Amino acid sequence: MIPPEIAWIVPVIIPCLIGLLVGVIVKNSFKLLFTIGALLILLVLTGYISLTYQDVFDQAMKFLPKIIPAGSGFFEILPYSTSTFIIGLAVGLWKG
Repeated sequence: MIPPEIAWIVPVIIPCLIGLLVGVIVKNSFKLLFTIGALLILLVLTGYISLTYQDVFDQAMKFLPKIIPAGSGFFEILPYSTSTFIIGLAVGLWKG
């Protein structure tokens, strides 16, 4: 049981920790996507793989309609309107 003297800290700390974790996940995801993109560009430029704009567009139209509804569910559960979440997110993106 949490003592009443420090119980007010829990609603402040939890969104901050969630924001911190989301920031770290987003930062690492962007680094991974950038690395995969750079590798893909290098493979196309050297001729190891052949991609056309139409191939990329067709694959995007196949997967994007499935990804967008799945990703919108996260915005319903994240406390993104609290200032402590935004602070945690900023720290996670900066230091993560």
